[in-house]
Amino acid sequence: MKQIIKTVHFVDNYLINPTNPVTVNLIGAGGTGSQVLSALARINHSLIALNHPGLFVQVFDNDSVTTANLGRQLFAASELGLNKAAALINRMNRFFGTDWKAVTSMYPEKTESNRATITISCVDTVKARFEIAETLKNISTKNKNQNNNPLYWMDFGNSRNTGQVILSTVDNIKQPASKKYKAILSIPMITDEFKNLLDDVKENSEPSCSLAQALTKQDLFINSSLASLGASLLWTMFREGMITYRGFFLNLKDFRTQPLTVK
Repeated sequence: MKQIIKTVHFVDNYLINPTNPVTVNLIGAGGTGSQVLSALARINHSLIALNHPGLFVQVFDNDSVTTANLGRQLFAASELGLNKAAALINRMNRFFGTDWKAVTSMYPEKTESNRATITISCVDTVKARFEIAETLKNISTKNKNQNNNPLYWMDFGNSRNTGQVILSTVDNIKQPASKKYKAILSIPMITDEFKNLLDDVKENSEPSCSLAQALTKQDLFINSSLASLGASLLWTMFREGMITYRGFFLNLKDFRTQPLTVK
């Protein structure tokens, strides 16, 4: 009987045994980004308890907190008018004792500033995703041996009741020799694998004037559901050092999740 060899991706060893906290750029601090940041703080706290250096997170967002954000996003009435990234980072730093950084501007395009090992995007537009992909590829190509060279990109996206989280590698990740597994060097970016679907998306990025209006665009728990499942994938990368899944599609209306296997 022919043995079936399992396809996996071995996580870059730097995530498992880093010399310093692993750098993470979180792009977008809205409905999903605010939830993801809380999950990153929990991951950081748990990693440190396990004698890992933990994470150093920078959050990028140039938007301010409005009344429409209250309830669906993790903001309080006392934070109205504040920059989203600054409000969240100040709260996380006080609560968990971290020294993470808020960047109150858009993620830099075509620049090598603010490099990070892991990039997490929680953005609203297709255009932003293509710009992030281009930036990561440019940084990785020019300086492969510098600190904080980008290794992984995790993208979160959703509509009203559905969404997806897709992990990709920025470049090839060296894999150990294995007779038991088929090890995959690279995982395709969402902008490459699903380019045609992204090109066909019709977007409406107009801001909502109220929470009621915002809930017609995105249901109350779609963001937190995506954040929890996506954070679980990231936690698996750090704790097990090997993944067989690279993301998932979620339909919250019928409580169905479809995993994406590494291939």
